[in-house]
Amino acid sequence: MATKQDYLKEVIQHIDIKQHNVISIVDSMGKMAFSARDLNRAANIYDMMIKDKDCSIILTLAGSIFSAGLKKVVYDLVTNNMVDAIVSTGALMVDQDFFESLGFKHYIGSPYVDDNELRDLHIDRIYDTFIDEDELRICDETTAKIFNNLEPHAYSSRELLWNFGKYLDENGGPKVEDSIIYAAYKNNVPIFVPAFSDCSAGFGIVMHQVNNPDKHVSFDSGKDFLELTQIKLKSKETGIFMIGGGVPKNFTQDIVVAADMLQEDVQMHKYAIQITVADVRDGALSSSTLKEASSWGKVSQTFEQMVYAEATLAMPLITGYAYHKAGWKNRSKRNLQNLYK
Repeated sequence: MATKQDYLKEVIQHIDIKQHNVISIVDSMGKMAFSARDLNRAANIYDMMIKDKDCSIILTLAGSIFSAGLKKVVYDLVTNNMVDAIVSTGALMVDQDFFESLGFKHYIGSPYVDDNELRDLHIDRIYDTFIDEDELRICDETTAKIFNNLEPHAYSSRELLWNFGKYLDENGGPKVEDSIIYAAYKNNVPIFVPAFSDCSAGFGIVMHQVNNPDKHVSFDSGKDFLELTQIKLKSKETGIFMIGGGVPKNFTQDIVVAADMLQEDVQMHKYAIQITVADVRDGALSSSTLKEASSWGKVSQTFEQMVYAEATLAMPLITGYAYHKAGWKNRSKRNLQNLYK
Protein backbone atom coordinates (compact mmCIF):
# COMPACT_ATOMS: atom_id res chain seq x y z
CA MET A 1 0.00 0.00 0.00
CA ALA A 2 1.19 3.53 -0.77
CA THR A 3 2.10 5.90 2.03
CA LYS A 4 0.90 9.46 2.63
CA GLN A 5 4.31 10.72 1.49
CA ASP A 6 3.86 8.95 -1.85
CA TYR A 7 0.88 11.20 -2.56
CA LEU A 8 1.91 14.46 -0.88
CA LYS A 9 5.09 15.23 -2.80
CA GLU A 10 4.71 18.09 -5.28
CA VAL A 11 3.39 21.37 -3.88
CA ILE A 12 0.90 23.57 -5.78
CA GLN A 13 2.65 26.77 -6.91
CA HIS A 14 0.59 29.97 -6.87
CA ILE A 15 0.86 31.96 -10.10
CA ASP A 16 2.49 35.39 -9.85
CA ILE A 17 0.80 37.96 -12.12
CA LYS A 18 3.68 40.37 -11.53
CA GLN A 19 6.01 38.08 -13.47
CA HIS A 20 3.90 37.91 -16.65
CA ASN A 21 3.02 41.06 -18.59
CA VAL A 22 -0.12 39.95 -20.44
CA ILE A 23 -1.15 43.35 -21.84
CA SER A 24 -0.29 42.52 -25.44
CA ILE A 25 -2.06 39.15 -25.49
CA VAL A 26 -5.21 40.52 -23.80
CA ASP A 27 -5.25 43.50 -26.19
CA SER A 28 -4.96 41.05 -29.10
CA MET A 29 -7.92 39.07 -27.76
CA GLY A 30 -10.06 42.18 -28.19
CA LYS A 31 -9.80 41.75 -31.96
CA MET A 32 -10.89 38.11 -31.78
CA ALA A 33 -14.36 36.74 -31.04
CA PHE A 34 -16.32 34.65 -28.54
CA SER A 35 -14.80 34.30 -25.05
CA ALA A 36 -11.55 35.99 -26.04
CA ARG A 37 -13.32 39.27 -26.79
CA ASP A 38 -15.44 38.91 -23.63
CA LEU A 39 -12.29 38.49 -21.56
CA ASN A 40 -10.69 41.53 -23.16
CA ARG A 41 -13.72 43.66 -22.33
CA ALA A 42 -13.76 42.35 -18.75
CA ALA A 43 -10.08 43.22 -18.33
CA ASN A 44 -10.72 46.74 -19.58
CA ILE A 45 -13.70 47.15 -17.25
CA TYR A 46 -11.59 46.04 -14.29
CA ASP A 47 -8.93 48.56 -15.33
CA MET A 48 -11.68 51.21 -15.45
CA MET A 49 -12.77 50.33 -11.91
CA ILE A 50 -9.23 50.82 -10.65
CA LYS A 51 -8.85 54.17 -12.42
CA ASP A 52 -12.25 55.49 -11.30
CA LYS A 53 -11.41 57.68 -8.28
CA ASP A 54 -14.96 57.34 -6.91
CA CYS A 55 -15.21 53.54 -7.16
CA SER A 56 -14.86 51.06 -4.29
CA ILE A 57 -14.05 47.57 -5.62
CA ILE A 58 -15.56 44.45 -4.07
CA LEU A 59 -14.05 41.06 -5.01
CA THR A 60 -16.26 37.99 -4.58
CA LEU A 61 -14.75 34.51 -4.50
CA ALA A 62 -16.22 31.03 -4.82
CA GLY A 63 -14.89 27.67 -5.93
CA SER A 64 -11.71 25.95 -4.78
CA ILE A 65 -9.44 28.47 -6.45
CA PHE A 66 -6.73 28.95 -3.80
CA SER A 67 -5.92 25.26 -3.64
CA ALA A 68 -5.69 25.48 -7.44
CA GLY A 69 -2.95 28.12 -7.43
CA LEU A 70 -4.73 31.50 -7.49
CA LYS A 71 -4.05 32.57 -3.91
CA LYS A 72 -1.13 34.86 -4.75
CA VAL A 73 -3.29 36.63 -7.35
CA VAL A 74 -5.71 37.77 -4.64
CA TYR A 75 -2.82 38.55 -2.29
CA ASP A 76 -1.35 40.85 -4.95
CA LEU A 77 -4.71 42.56 -5.47
CA VAL A 78 -4.87 43.33 -1.75
CA THR A 79 -1.28 44.48 -1.34
CA ASN A 80 -1.35 46.63 -4.50
CA ASN A 81 -4.61 48.45 -3.65
CA MET A 82 -6.59 46.81 -6.47
CA VAL A 83 -9.48 45.67 -4.25
CA ASP A 84 -11.19 47.32 -1.27
CA ALA A 85 -13.29 44.50 0.23
CA ILE A 86 -13.63 40.75 -0.25
CA VAL A 87 -16.70 38.54 0.02
CA SER A 88 -15.79 34.86 -0.04
CA THR A 89 -16.72 31.31 0.79
CA GLY A 90 -15.35 30.08 4.09
CA ALA A 91 -13.38 27.24 2.54
CA LEU A 92 -11.24 29.67 0.57
CA MET A 93 -10.41 31.99 3.44
CA VAL A 94 -10.06 29.46 6.25
CA ASP A 95 -9.50 25.94 4.87
CA GLN A 96 -7.13 27.19 2.16
CA ASP A 97 -5.63 30.63 2.91
CA PHE A 98 -5.52 30.46 6.73
CA PHE A 99 -4.51 26.79 6.42
CA GLU A 100 -1.46 27.75 4.36
CA SER A 101 -0.77 30.66 6.73
CA LEU A 102 -0.25 28.05 9.45
CA GLY A 103 2.49 26.47 7.33
CA PHE A 104 0.55 23.75 5.52
CA LYS A 105 0.40 23.10 1.76
CA HIS A 106 -1.78 21.88 -1.07
CA TYR A 107 -0.31 19.24 -3.34
CA ILE A 108 -0.54 18.34 -7.02
CA GLY A 109 -2.68 15.22 -7.31
CA SER A 110 -4.90 13.40 -9.77
CA PRO A 111 -8.59 12.58 -10.10
CA TYR A 112 -7.58 9.07 -11.23
CA VAL A 113 -6.71 7.59 -7.86
CA ASP A 114 -8.24 5.20 -5.37
CA ASP A 115 -10.29 7.48 -3.11
CA ASN A 116 -10.76 4.67 -0.59
CA GLU A 117 -6.98 4.52 -0.22
CA LEU A 118 -6.85 8.30 0.17
CA ARG A 119 -9.43 8.13 2.94
CA ASP A 120 -7.40 5.47 4.77
CA LEU A 121 -4.33 7.71 4.53
CA HIS A 122 -6.22 10.82 5.74
CA ILE A 123 -5.78 12.60 2.41
CA ASP A 124 -8.60 14.77 1.08
CA ARG A 125 -8.97 15.28 -2.68
CA ILE A 126 -10.13 18.46 -4.42
CA TYR A 127 -10.39 17.19 -8.01
CA ASP A 128 -6.67 16.99 -8.94
CA THR A 129 -5.33 18.51 -5.71
CA PHE A 130 -4.52 16.78 -2.41
CA ILE A 131 -4.61 18.10 1.15
CA ASP A 132 -3.56 16.44 4.42
CA GLU A 133 -6.66 15.85 6.57
CA ASP A 134 -4.57 15.68 9.75
CA GLU A 135 -3.21 19.16 9.04
CA LEU A 136 -6.70 20.40 8.26
CA ARG A 137 -7.80 19.21 11.71
CA ILE A 138 -5.09 21.43 13.20
CA CYS A 139 -6.61 24.34 11.27
CA ASP A 140 -10.04 23.46 12.71
CA GLU A 141 -8.61 23.40 16.22
CA THR A 142 -6.81 26.71 15.72
CA THR A 143 -10.08 28.44 14.83
CA ALA A 144 -11.59 27.06 18.05
CA LYS A 145 -8.59 28.42 19.96
CA ILE A 146 -9.20 31.89 18.47
CA PHE A 147 -12.89 31.76 19.41
CA ASN A 148 -12.01 30.64 22.95
CA ASN A 149 -9.93 33.78 23.44
CA LEU A 150 -12.63 36.24 22.32
CA GLU A 151 -15.24 37.93 24.46
CA PRO A 152 -18.42 35.81 24.26
CA HIS A 153 -20.96 37.57 22.05
CA ALA A 154 -22.16 37.63 18.42
CA TYR A 155 -19.65 38.68 15.76
CA SER A 156 -19.80 39.40 12.07
CA SER A 157 -17.51 37.26 9.92
CA ARG A 158 -15.53 40.43 9.17
CA GLU A 159 -14.78 40.91 12.86
CA LEU A 160 -13.75 37.28 13.25
CA LEU A 161 -11.47 37.25 10.20
CA TRP A 162 -9.84 40.45 11.46
CA ASN A 163 -9.12 38.49 14.64
CA PHE A 164 -7.66 35.67 12.53
CA GLY A 165 -5.26 38.25 11.09
CA LYS A 166 -4.52 39.52 14.59
CA TYR A 167 -3.83 35.94 15.74
CA LEU A 168 -1.25 35.52 12.97
CA ASP A 169 0.29 38.88 13.83
CA GLU A 170 0.61 38.02 17.52
CA ASN A 171 2.02 34.55 16.88
CA GLY A 172 5.02 35.36 14.73
CA GLY A 173 3.16 36.17 11.52
CA PRO A 174 2.01 33.76 8.81
CA LYS A 175 4.32 30.93 7.73
CA VAL A 176 3.99 32.06 4.10
CA GLU A 177 4.52 35.40 2.38
CA ASP A 178 1.18 35.41 0.54
CA SER A 179 -1.39 35.15 3.33
CA ILE A 180 -4.52 37.00 2.21
CA ILE A 181 -6.08 37.19 5.68
CA TYR A 182 -2.87 38.72 7.04
CA ALA A 183 -2.47 41.12 4.09
CA ALA A 184 -6.08 42.25 4.48
CA TYR A 185 -5.50 42.76 8.22
CA LYS A 186 -2.46 44.92 7.48
CA ASN A 187 -4.09 46.87 4.62
CA ASN A 188 -7.52 47.59 6.15
CA VAL A 189 -9.36 45.45 3.59
CA PRO A 190 -12.45 43.86 5.21
CA ILE A 191 -13.22 40.22 4.40
CA PHE A 192 -16.77 38.86 4.67
CA VAL A 193 -17.77 35.19 4.68
CA PRO A 194 -21.59 35.15 4.78
CA ALA A 195 -21.79 31.35 5.29
CA PHE A 196 -19.03 31.20 7.90
CA SER A 197 -20.07 27.84 9.37
CA ASP A 198 -19.37 26.12 6.04
CA CYS A 199 -15.62 25.69 6.60
CA SER A 200 -13.01 24.94 9.28
CA ALA A 201 -14.42 27.83 11.29
CA GLY A 202 -17.67 25.87 11.46
CA PHE A 203 -15.92 22.92 13.09
CA GLY A 204 -14.11 25.37 15.35
CA ILE A 205 -17.32 27.05 16.47
CA VAL A 206 -18.89 23.66 17.24
CA MET A 207 -15.95 22.74 19.48
CA HIS A 208 -15.96 26.19 21.08
CA GLN A 209 -19.70 26.22 21.83
CA VAL A 210 -19.75 22.65 23.17
CA ASN A 211 -16.94 23.54 25.57
CA ASN A 212 -18.54 26.90 26.47
CA PRO A 213 -22.30 26.17 26.55
CA ASP A 214 -23.33 29.20 28.61
CA LYS A 215 -21.11 31.99 27.26
CA HIS A 216 -19.72 31.65 23.79
CA VAL A 217 -18.94 33.32 20.48
CA SER A 218 -21.58 33.11 17.74
CA PHE A 219 -21.85 34.22 14.11
CA ASP A 220 -24.13 37.17 13.26
CA SER A 221 -25.05 36.97 9.57
CA GLY A 222 -27.37 39.97 9.89
CA LYS A 223 -24.44 42.07 11.04
CA ASP A 224 -22.48 40.82 8.03
CA PHE A 225 -25.19 42.10 5.70
CA LEU A 226 -25.43 45.45 7.48
CA GLU A 227 -21.65 45.97 7.48
CA LEU A 228 -21.30 45.19 3.78
CA THR A 229 -24.29 47.43 3.04
CA GLN A 230 -22.42 50.25 4.82
CA ILE A 231 -19.73 49.99 2.15
CA LYS A 232 -22.35 50.67 -0.50
CA LEU A 233 -23.78 53.58 1.48
CA LYS A 234 -20.34 55.14 2.05
CA SER A 235 -19.11 54.74 -1.54
CA LYS A 236 -20.02 57.09 -4.35
CA GLU A 237 -19.66 54.25 -6.88
CA THR A 238 -19.04 50.51 -6.56
CA GLY A 239 -17.66 47.83 -8.84
CA ILE A 240 -17.82 44.07 -8.34
CA PHE A 241 -15.36 41.51 -9.66
CA MET A 242 -16.87 38.05 -9.19
CA ILE A 243 -15.09 34.71 -9.43
CA GLY A 244 -17.72 32.00 -9.54
CA GLY A 245 -21.15 32.63 -8.06
CA GLY A 246 -23.06 31.30 -5.09
CA VAL A 247 -23.62 33.11 -1.81
CA PRO A 248 -20.77 35.66 -2.20
CA LYS A 249 -22.20 36.81 -5.54
CA ASN A 250 -25.78 37.19 -4.36
CA PHE A 251 -24.79 38.71 -1.02
CA THR A 252 -22.76 41.42 -2.77
CA GLN A 253 -25.41 42.22 -5.36
CA ASP A 254 -28.11 42.41 -2.67
CA ILE A 255 -26.42 45.28 -0.82
CA VAL A 256 -27.72 47.66 -3.49
CA VAL A 257 -31.31 46.79 -2.58
CA ALA A 258 -30.56 46.92 1.16
CA ALA A 259 -28.87 50.31 0.80
CA ASP A 260 -31.78 51.62 -1.26
CA MET A 261 -34.17 50.64 1.54
CA LEU A 262 -32.11 52.73 3.96
CA GLN A 263 -31.34 55.68 1.70
CA GLU A 264 -33.16 56.88 -1.41
CA ASP A 265 -31.57 56.98 -4.87
CA VAL A 266 -28.74 54.52 -4.21
CA GLN A 267 -26.90 53.80 -7.44
CA MET A 268 -26.60 50.28 -8.80
CA HIS A 269 -23.13 48.73 -8.99
CA LYS A 270 -21.55 50.80 -11.77
CA TYR A 271 -19.16 48.07 -12.89
CA ALA A 272 -19.56 44.29 -12.80
CA ILE A 273 -17.53 41.35 -14.09
CA GLN A 274 -18.19 37.67 -13.52
CA ILE A 275 -16.02 34.68 -14.42
CA THR A 276 -18.08 31.49 -14.37
CA VAL A 277 -18.52 28.11 -16.03
CA ALA A 278 -22.11 27.74 -14.81
CA ASP A 279 -24.80 27.23 -17.45
CA VAL A 280 -27.28 30.10 -17.55
CA ARG A 281 -30.08 27.89 -18.86
CA ASP A 282 -30.82 26.20 -15.52
CA GLY A 283 -31.65 29.48 -13.79
CA ALA A 284 -29.14 28.92 -11.01
CA LEU A 285 -27.69 31.75 -8.95
CA SER A 286 -24.11 31.07 -10.02
CA SER A 287 -25.06 31.35 -13.70
CA SER A 288 -27.55 34.23 -13.59
CA THR A 289 -26.30 36.98 -15.89
CA LEU A 290 -25.41 40.50 -14.90
CA LYS A 291 -28.12 41.75 -17.25
CA GLU A 292 -30.58 39.68 -15.21
CA ALA A 293 -29.25 41.39 -12.07
CA SER A 294 -30.08 44.72 -13.71
CA SER A 295 -33.77 43.77 -13.70
CA TRP A 296 -33.48 43.59 -9.91
CA GLY A 297 -31.89 47.03 -9.72
CA LYS A 298 -28.50 45.65 -8.65
CA VAL A 299 -26.13 46.08 -11.60
CA SER A 300 -25.91 48.78 -14.26
CA GLN A 301 -25.72 47.46 -17.82
CA THR A 302 -23.24 50.07 -19.04
CA PHE A 303 -20.05 48.36 -17.84
CA GLU A 304 -20.86 44.72 -17.23
CA GLN A 305 -19.34 41.57 -18.69
CA MET A 306 -19.84 37.84 -18.25
CA VAL A 307 -16.79 35.69 -19.02
CA TYR A 308 -17.64 32.02 -19.48
CA ALA A 309 -14.29 30.50 -18.58
CA GLU A 310 -12.64 28.52 -15.81
CA ALA A 311 -11.11 30.80 -13.19
CA THR A 312 -7.55 29.45 -13.32
CA LEU A 313 -7.43 30.44 -17.00
CA ALA A 314 -9.25 33.77 -16.97
CA MET A 315 -8.42 35.38 -13.63
CA PRO A 316 -4.63 35.68 -14.16
CA LEU A 317 -5.22 37.33 -17.54
CA ILE A 318 -7.77 39.87 -16.30
CA THR A 319 -5.92 40.76 -13.12
CA GLY A 320 -2.52 40.65 -14.81
CA TYR A 321 -3.74 43.07 -17.45
CA ALA A 322 -4.92 45.57 -14.83
CA TYR A 323 -1.78 45.12 -12.75
CA HIS A 324 0.58 45.88 -15.65
CA LYS A 325 -1.62 48.79 -16.79
CA ALA A 326 -0.58 50.19 -13.38
CA GLY A 327 -3.65 52.34 -12.67
CA TRP A 328 -3.39 51.18 -9.05
CA LYS A 329 -0.22 53.22 -8.58
CA ASN A 330 -2.24 56.46 -8.53
CA ARG A 331 -5.23 55.05 -6.65
CA SER A 332 -6.11 56.32 -3.18
CA LYS A 333 -6.62 53.67 -0.51
CA ARG A 334 -10.17 53.24 0.74
CA ASN A 335 -9.24 51.63 4.12
CA LEU A 336 -12.79 50.31 4.42
CA GLN A 337 -11.97 48.38 7.58
CA ASN A 338 -11.92 51.76 9.31
CA LEU A 339 -15.68 52.12 8.71
CA TYR A 340 -16.21 49.78 11.67
CA LYS A 341 -13.89 51.33 14.25
